Amino acid sequence: MNSTDITRRLACFVVRSEPEDIPDAVQHEACRAILNWLGCAIGGAGHDTVRFAAQALQPFFGPAQAQVLGRPERADILHAALLNGIASHVLDFDDTHLRAIHPSAPVLPALLALAEWRGLSGRDLVHAFVLGVEVEERVGLSVFPEHYDRGYHITGTAGVFGAAAAAGKLLGLDEQRMTWALGIAATQSAGLREMFGSMCKSLHPGKAAQNGLSAALMAERGFTSAAAAIEGKRGFAHVLSTRFDPAVITDGLGEGWELSRNMYKPFACGLVVHAAITGCLELREAHGLRGPEIAVIAARVNPLVPELTGKPEPRTGLESKFSIFHAMAIAILDGAAGEAQFSAEAANRPAAVALRRRVEITADPTIGKLESHVRIELTDGRVLERHVPHALGTLERPMSDRDLEAKFRGLCAERFAEDRIAAMIEACWSIRAAADAGALARLAAG
Repeated sequence: MNSTDITRRLACFVVRSEPEDIPDAVQHEACRAILNWLGCAIGGAGHDTVRFAAQALQPFFGPAQAQVLGRPERADILHAALLNGIASHVLDFDDTHLRAIHPSAPVLPALLALAEWRGLSGRDLVHAFVLGVEVEERVGLSVFPEHYDRGYHITGTAGVFGAAAAAGKLLGLDEQRMTWALGIAATQSAGLREMFGSMCKSLHPGKAAQNGLSAALMAERGFTSAAAAIEGKRGFAHVLSTRFDPAVITDGLGEGWELSRNMYKPFACGLVVHAAITGCLELREAHGLRGPEIAVIAARVNPLVPELTGKPEPRTGLESKFSIFHAMAIAILDGAAGEAQFSAEAANRPAAVALRRRVEITADPTIGKLESHVRIELTDGRVLERHVPHALGTLERPMSDRDLEAKFRGLCAERFAEDRIAAMIEACWSIRAAADAGALARLAAG
C-alpha cells in the first residue's frame, strides 16, 4: 500500500475501526446530530418537495422494509433512504460542518433504513455514523473550496462516500468490498449548486443516501469498481477538481473526528445568513423595532453571502431561504426565523416585500463567513449598529442539548403529540444502548 493508495487506505480505516476507538464526547455529538436530523426529517415530511417525490415514486416501492419518517408510508430501504434524505434537508435546517458539508442528511437516512431492515443495534449505528461523517468530510475537504466554487454541491458529491462507508460498516464489508463500495459511490457522485432555491437541492443528499446505500449493498454481493476511485487520474478528485490534496484524507486519520466540528442551525436557512439574522433580532429586541420605523437595513458580510443568498425578490419558500434580503426583513417583522418565516406566504407578505427592498448588502472580504455588521437607519434619523462576530449555532455560540430538544419539539409539534415527541427525544439520547436502532424510525411513523 503506497502513499497514493487513498481509496484503499480509507476503506481499511473504516473496516478496522472499533466502537471503542470513538471518544465518548464524539459519540454524544452523534446523538445530538441524530436528534437534530430526525427533527428536520419529520419537520420536512409534509413539504411539497417530499410529497411530490413520494407520489411519483410510491408505485415503485418494494417491500415495506423501512419507515418514511413523519409519514404513513413504509418502503424498501432504497426509497426510504431517498425520501428521508430529501425531507431532512428540504427545510435547510439540518446540521452543517465547519466548512461546507451538511453531514447527516446523506448518511443517516441510509443507516437508519438499513438498521431497521436488518435489526441492527444503536451502538453499531452510532459507530458507523461517526465513520461515515469522517469519510465524507475528508473526501469533500480534499477538493474544497475549488470543487464547491466550480458549482458542485459538496453535500451531494461528498455525501455519497459517507453513506457508502457507513452502510458498508453496518454490513460488515471487508477491505476489498469496502474499497469497491467507495468506488461505486464515486461514480455516482453528483449535485449542482445551480439547483439552490429549487426542490433539487434537497434531492442531492437524498440521492447520496440512496446511492451510497446501494453501493454498499452491491459491493457486499461482489460488484466491483476501480481500485483508485478517488485519487486515480480519472477518478473523483481529479475529474471534479484541479486542486486535490490527498493529505487531507489521510493525515491524522483516526486521531481527530470531524463530527466534533458539527454545527446546528437555530434558523431555517443557510448558516452564512445566521449572523445577519442574529444582529437583526438583537437590535429588534433592544430597541422594540417592528419595521415601519426603519428607513434602511444595511449589512456588511463576506462575499460568499450574497453569492449564495443574493435573491432579492424570492417568490417561494425555498427561494426565500437563499435571500439575505428576506431573512433580515422577516427577522425584524416576526422576531423569529423558523420554518414559518421561510414559507411562500411569508415570502409574499406585503410587509416583508416592502421591508426587504430597504435592505442593502455590502460584500466585504475582511468579514468572516459567519460574521456580520448590521446597521439600521431609522426614519427619525437615529442609527443603530450591531457587530455579530459569531452567529448563533456556530462552534463559538453552540446550541445546547436543551436547545436542540426545543428545536425538535417545534419541528414535530404539528405531526405528533407531546408524549410521542418525548419518547423520540429519549430514544435519540439513549440510542447507543438500543438493541434495535430501527425502533427509532418506527416511533417516527406519521
